[in-house]
Amino acid sequence: MTFIFESTAFHMWFVLILMSWAAVSFVREKLPIEVTSVSLLTMLLLFGQFFPVLDANGRNLLDAMSLLSGFANPALIAVLALLVMGQAIIQTDALRAVTKIFMTSDRRWAWVSIISILVLIMVLSAFMNNTPLVILAIPILQALAASAQLSESRIMIPLSFAAILGGMTTLVGSSTNMLVSTTMIELGHNPLGFFDFFVPGAMMAGVGLVYVVFILPRFLPDRSSLTQQLVGQEREFIAELDVALESKLVGMECVDGSFPALPDLKVRLIQRSGHLILPPFEGYIIEPGDIMIVAATRDALSELLSKHPGFLLSEEEKKIMSPSVAQVEEKTEDEDEISPTPDLEEKVAETRILAEVMITPASRMTEMSLEQVGFHRQFGAIVLGIQRRARVVRRRLGRIRLEAGDVLLVAGSRGAIDSMRGNQDLIVLSGSKRELSVPKKAPLAAGIMFGAIGLAAMGVMSIPVAAITGSILLIATDCLNIRQATRAIDRKIFLLVGSMLGLSQALQVTGGAGFIAETLLNIPFVETPFAMASLLFIVVAVCTNVLSNNACAILFTPIALSLAVNLGVDPFIFAVTIVFAANCSFASPIGYQTNLLVMGPGHYRFRDFMKAGVPLVVILWFAYMAVAKLYFGL
Repeated sequence: MTFIFESTAFHMWFVLILMSWAAVSFVREKLPIEVTSVSLLTMLLLFGQFFPVLDANGRNLLDAMSLLSGFANPALIAVLALLVMGQAIIQTDALRAVTKIFMTSDRRWAWVSIISILVLIMVLSAFMNNTPLVILAIPILQALAASAQLSESRIMIPLSFAAILGGMTTLVGSSTNMLVSTTMIELGHNPLGFFDFFVPGAMMAGVGLVYVVFILPRFLPDRSSLTQQLVGQEREFIAELDVALESKLVGMECVDGSFPALPDLKVRLIQRSGHLILPPFEGYIIEPGDIMIVAATRDALSELLSKHPGFLLSEEEKKIMSPSVAQVEEKTEDEDEISPTPDLEEKVAETRILAEVMITPASRMTEMSLEQVGFHRQFGAIVLGIQRRARVVRRRLGRIRLEAGDVLLVAGSRGAIDSMRGNQDLIVLSGSKRELSVPKKAPLAAGIMFGAIGLAAMGVMSIPVAAITGSILLIATDCLNIRQATRAIDRKIFLLVGSMLGLSQALQVTGGAGFIAETLLNIPFVETPFAMASLLFIVVAVCTNVLSNNACAILFTPIALSLAVNLGVDPFIFAVTIVFAANCSFASPIGYQTNLLVMGPGHYRFRDFMKAGVPLVVILWFAYMAVAKLYFGL
């Protein structure tokens, strides 16, 4: 019996030390998150193999099945499936109609829109699952950030935090709240009502929202701006549009300084029958054979190429962009078919990507025009535009003589773009590769995603079932392919959550979680109900960022109710304390699903959540003490 006690203590202390090492490693970030996660999991597996913890039936509670079960956790699978669904929305550009409503170049109005969205998300998350709300809000906030040139990393964590704050106001706001109420019933107490803690919860959520909206964005890292500098999404390229006889542009008149079909393009020059026409173009009508020299951003050219390849590509270039489609067209021509394949535009978008390449100082292409270089024959890719900071370019694209430092926007197959990396004349800019969207699939992708989220929100399906079904349907309907779907799955999230769930299992099996709770709650001089409730709150708030919030609810609710009975306090007050504290999942990306969802779009690191979340936890702790004193009368 003594041996078993010592062995159990040994197990507990080993897991606690391992947890401390993992926490320090995640915060310091000297090792990548993936390395720390895999190392942690490996040590747990080896420890469980050689030092098992046996239950009454002789089963090892630290075996591989128990420790690895986190990778099959429905919540983790749901997050990964939701990432795939989000990638399909991006790939098809399905939310463009919605995001255009919020587009503004005025930063003040952009922040007004952002704050309005955060408040709306917080209110709605009190009555429905906040995970689908955050999924829908992410692309809208991304569009706002892009239009106003704001950093995405300054608004994604506030989005997640606003959703979590709203979840602590009603019984259905979070699964944690339901677990606390269920545990109270099992222990013989009255359950929590729907709005029983709405007033104190709204007080705390309001205090937290002030921090999230007005303070937090000021000291969050500005990482997306660095990404934009590397990718160069806002730089303008000079492109050429050759107007063919059957072009949709023929007959279009310039109105208010722009052509209706080309709203995001600045026309610099029109060449007509050897004559040059310079702006302003008011009243000019586009005719067949016109050559238009335009300036546009990468996003504008990408959208134009996705919707109307014929505006930017000649027939020869279309065949280069999609050889398989060209072969089909040639076959139909041989069979005297009248019309070409109707899916040409869609196939071009599905099979090709955009990238930016820079001409090196020692390049053999300098002082040569694109026609002389024969770029599309040499590399199998099409030059859509050229960007040069030195001066304004007003000449046909093929006749521009290249200079060192010129950036070319090119479109081609993945293999063609990858082959340029080994060429000393070019540098493929890091992070610039991006696949063309497939706008024809947008209604289908939006319908599948909103359908899946709606079924989950109404409770018809669980979130994992709805997310997996939706992602499979999106792949089956070609809204995105298998490669795009697998690339959307973030390995950091997968390894981090899986390993931490294994650690959570080890903490509970070895008694480490209970030891932490009992030790902290047995601190001397904490004898009054107010002091005990305050200590209980901060203990649970800390643990909910290490364990899952649901695990904390199950673990601490019996302890809280027991403390309330011993102190002669209404158990409802201490139960609500657990609800508020267990929802303080702000200081860790694994604290809550929405934190994981914004981690990628915001380009966050583990420590970013600690820097942003720890002050909020402390603020809510003080807010809770005020509520406990003034509202509950402790």
